[in-house]
Amino acid sequence: MRTFFLGALLTVVLLSVVGCHSSQNASHQASANPNIRVYHLRGKVVSSDSASGVVMIDGEAIPGFMEAMTMPYQLKDPNIASDLHPGDTITADVLVSKSAQQTVLLDHIVVVAQAKPDYKPAGVYHVPVPGDQVPDFRLRNQDGVEIHLNQFQGKDLLITFIYTRCPLPNFCPLISRNFAEINRDLSADPALYAKTHLLSVSFDTVHDTPARLRAYGAGYIGSSAKNAFAHWDFAAPTEPELRKMALYFDLGVTYGPNDAITHTLSTTLIGPNGKVAQFYPSNQWTPAQVERDIKRLSASAG
Repeated sequence: MRTFFLGALLTVVLLSVVGCHSSQNASHQASANPNIRVYHLRGKVVSSDSASGVVMIDGEAIPGFMEAMTMPYQLKDPNIASDLHPGDTITADVLVSKSAQQTVLLDHIVVVAQAKPDYKPAGVYHVPVPGDQVPDFRLRNQDGVEIHLNQFQGKDLLITFIYTRCPLPNFCPLISRNFAEINRDLSADPALYAKTHLLSVSFDTVHDTPARLRAYGAGYIGSSAKNAFAHWDFAAPTEPELRKMALYFDLGVTYGPNDAITHTLSTTLIGPNGKVAQFYPSNQWTPAQVERDIKRLSASAG
């Protein structure tokens, strides 16, 4: 049985572009180098050559980067080619440098739909789209209290995924800083604030205990008072529930040696009816963008 999420980094070369030969992990490169921009790719595997480590991808258009096209991608690890099959639909983070070499990397590969049942994995990743009904997932928050998504119906719920030990500033810390900014901005409008809620979900079910989530959350909220978390919960599900949430919210997570975690980023705005209003993959969204979406959603709900 093959896994959906390929934790290994893939290095790609766009036709005449020279590929990067560094062994450094691309996630670390993206976080340390401000000259790298992240785009979200979705496409279908046309062919895969294990001998050369080259796969041909029929990719959808990437707004602001490239039009839809079919092109070859050179894999950094040729062994990964055997995990990609013609007809498989994948998503990935495309890391593009602004250097003269124009290095392009594919990171966080997720096979969201497989072409053949003989290697179909146990679960199918779902990419949230507006109108999708969100399941009533259950979690335990920073106070050790069990919460569930349906309890927030009637409000606009902004949900994201993080873990407190994440060392990469442009990943979990960036998302949490963005949430902190959104939380502050919304508080300036008491009526809108009362109709919204934020939820940060940890996928580190072993280390992120309620006490640890409370300490982490207090750092971003700016308070550890009893009512500090009234508008923003930090919570972790059980492992079985996490697997379901990861599949539903198109979240790729792999656990490596020394407690290392490789993951994608996933943020979703859920309307007061419990349905997806907007999905924000990767880390390219801004607080201002999300706040505009929240205001439009609130206005449409009356």
